[in-house]
Amino acid sequence: MSKTDVPPRRLIEVEKLAASLQRFADDRDWQQFHLPKNLLLALTGEVGELCEIFQWMSETDSVAAAKHPSTAQAVKDELADVLMYLVRLSSVLGVDLNEAVTSKLALNGQKYPVDKAKSTSKKYDQL
Repeated sequence: MSKTDVPPRRLIEVEKLAASLQRFADDRDWQQFHLPKNLLLALTGEVGELCEIFQWMSETDSVAAAKHPSTAQAVKDELADVLMYLVRLSSVLGVDLNEAVTSKLALNGQKYPVDKAKSTSKKYDQL
């Protein structure tokens, strides 16, 4: 089998999490509330809660936030909430996150070629 015959490696695996979140919602009869709009608003709220942890931190403190005793657990909890709502939203919408991430990463590679984007924060249309 040649290198080109090897199927691309999956970048992310969310199927087990999606199934667990589905069971969690089913057990509570929450499917009726898990409409895309509601999940998106909940996701936005969780991102806001994550932002709140970092809001007044110095740059140095923000780098250490996931390890500092006063913020580590909150950072972990909010990151988990963000991930769970994102996976749930993708599941409800029928979006394959692995395919979406793989496709978007390839597109970003075209928009931000290494020779032009290395060590710069310029947007692709300014490179």
